[in-house]
Amino acid sequence: MAVDNKNGTNQQVRLSKLMANRGMCSRREADRYIEQGQVLVDGNVIDVLGTRVSPDADIQLKSRAKKNQRQQATILINKPVGYVSGQPEPGYKPAIDLVRPENQFRASAWEPEFNPRIFKGLAPAGRLDIDSRGLLVLTQDGRVARQLVGENSDIEKDYLVWFKGEMKPDTLERLRHGMELDGKPLKPAKVRQLNPSRLRIILKEGKKRQIRRMCEQVGLKVTGLTRVRIGQVKLGDLPPGQWRYLGEKEVF
Repeated sequence: MAVDNKNGTNQQVRLSKLMANRGMCSRREADRYIEQGQVLVDGNVIDVLGTRVSPDADIQLKSRAKKNQRQQATILINKPVGYVSGQPEPGYKPAIDLVRPENQFRASAWEPEFNPRIFKGLAPAGRLDIDSRGLLVLTQDGRVARQLVGENSDIEKDYLVWFKGEMKPDTLERLRHGMELDGKPLKPAKVRQLNPSRLRIILKEGKKRQIRRMCEQVGLKVTGLTRVRIGQVKLGDLPPGQWRYLGEKEVF
């Protein structure tokens, strides 16, 4: 049973946090749904922010909230070099500027057309450096954002990396294991050399300029970087500078 925030015990957790942890929505969205009376806990409507509930409570969204989630858009951009993922930097433009009707890639007539409503709350779910290109996800859906960039995210990000420098006998093994950035250990990476000047690197994290900094530590200079996959979603034949909606059957 839900209880008031002031009278809650240590065993109970904030409702919005629990909803986010379960992947139902983001904490901000949860607070909005709670304020709107769109959340049921053990069959009871909860509309008080800060309410704490049992960790095993049955939580359901009412129909209006579910409809809102179905209408939330997620789009994929093939970001060119020179665009920033989020807030614009001096002299550069944000990738969201590419989301225009004339830049939409529609593989078939059945795919939805551009609708200005997608701009409301649309934000990057992860970063892609200004001098990198490839798959960038922008979403209105807090569930997608949490899945891709939440603290417990375990989604693979797949990159093709062009480089200059000498490949030593231990270079690949060092890239795969035992590296640190900013004094903290990195998660193991999958690294394979495709040819004398190109690597394929798969990460399960995304620290700022991570691949470039990893390569610098082993004496390699990155000359080009393209993200080609996030989870199960691939860049595919999406042309540079164009965007498309995430398909109904596509999941990360």
